[in-house]
Amino acid sequence: MPVSSGVRKRIKELLDPDDEIHYVFPADIFGSTNPSVFFAVTRKTITILTTGYLSRKTPKRVVSVTLRNRRIGPVETETTPWFEFNGIVYEVDDEYVAVVHAADAEILRTKPEDPLPDL
Repeated sequence: MPVSSGVRKRIKELLDPDDEIHYVFPADIFGSTNPSVFFAVTRKTITILTTGYLSRKTPKRVVSVTLRNRRIGPVETETTPWFEFNGIVYEVDDEYVAVVHAADAEILRTKPEDPLPDL
């Protein structure tokens, strides 16, 4: 199920107003007592937002911001899909694996070499 427009709106309120959200997906921190987070992949950053203890569906505050110059995955899918980002293991539902891959594909795009560099 896609992340709702209400959740996206709340996330947008917590981000830089000049930034643009490209992808949003929920994840759980493996082995944590407060596991639920949202990843917001924007034009400038990869921002992780915690949901707090009482609700897994409402972003409360930003806990991490990383520049948008790196991958999130790869996602391991042999069991429950998971990936490691900034040294923390996150689990995602099967339906969000494609979102992680799309975000990674966006950053991995390379510009073609200039065919006439001397001009």
